[in-house]
Amino acid sequence: MSTERTLVAHTRGCFVGGTSGAVSIAAHAAGGGATPGQGSVALLLAAAVAVGATAAGTRLSAIAVLTVGQILGHIALVLESGHIHVPSLAMVAAHIAAVGVAAVLIIGAERGCSIALAALHRLVPRGYTAPPVRSRVTPWVEHRPRTRRVLLPAAGLGTRGPPALAA
Repeated sequence: MSTERTLVAHTRGCFVGGTSGAVSIAAHAAGGGATPGQGSVALLLAAAVAVGATAAGTRLSAIAVLTVGQILGHIALVLESGHIHVPSLAMVAAHIAAVGVAAVLIIGAERGCSIALAALHRLVPRGYTAPPVRSRVTPWVEHRPRTRRVLLPAAGLGTRGPPALAA
């Protein structure tokens, strides 16, 4: 996979994962769902990361990945309440509308990223190498120890241990 395609795939994964989590909360609230707690948000974050990694690693359609993300997001938001309920018609409609709008935006962003990278690729010359830097001065590093050479052999001579007489 080329660098350009890798960048577009990672961008797609970030967009799909982030959008999936944010839109799950928005659609859940628009459909009359409760405010999520910390546990639900942690599960939703894990689901969004998994959906984003899936979107970056495969070429599944954005609508399919976002739909799976909405289902996982809804389950994550409902688990903390202690019971899994059948979503209302308004909540299902909000999730479906969110998937449609998010898919259009993500496909447009992916296409825009590809166009921008193609334009940048035309502007920057291939195989650019920096010219060599010529220096007239040759650096010379000389090692000069800070201690005197006379002290080094004498450092090992002498008694080591506690004093003979402790007062």
